[in-house]
Amino acid sequence: MARDSEWRNRGATLHTDGKRRCAWCGTDPLYIAYHDLEWGIPVHRDAPLFEMLCLEGAQAGLSWLTILRKRESYRLAFDRFDAEKMAAYGPAQRARLLRNAGIVRNRLKVDAFIDNAKAYLRILARTGSFDRYLWQFTDGCIVRRRPLHLAGIRTCSPESDAMSRVLKKDGFRFVGTTICYAFMQAVGMIDEHQRYCWAGKRP
Repeated sequence: MARDSEWRNRGATLHTDGKRRCAWCGTDPLYIAYHDLEWGIPVHRDAPLFEMLCLEGAQAGLSWLTILRKRESYRLAFDRFDAEKMAAYGPAQRARLLRNAGIVRNRLKVDAFIDNAKAYLRILARTGSFDRYLWQFTDGCIVRRRPLHLAGIRTCSPESDAMSRVLKKDGFRFVGTTICYAFMQAVGMIDEHQRYCWAGKRP
């Protein structure tokens, strides 16, 4: 219990390069690069938004570092997240994916990627922009929070609740409110770098 309390009370951590970073990113070079170059930076291109939504769903029950390490394998396995190709996957492609050791071989998650591709294409046909469809949940604005401790970083919000409801209604899978919140953080809809983290000082 003491260890858990200490972890939750961690503030931004000083790294050997002299920069303070959110305590969650640890010291793994891949995680540090993700923290510095991606997490919390706004994304407005449809294809990368679709890819990240799928990958956040793949994370369910796992660590994000596990998915980061498999991200390139996911890109190769799912045709660089080409939604039209993914939506056309049949039994042979599904079986191939479930034999691929480079991804999480979970049938429900593989099927969800394919269903999400179909839902994504329907959204594009209906609205013309996945970017606008997703950013509507923050009114097109970045929600900024600067929690001092890890315990202050949220796992859901009214915005992620609303996003989850609409995504599920529109046919997306593995899009519960916690996954949606993590997605919103990842693509910069929510900028939640800890106080004193260097990345939180970016304009």
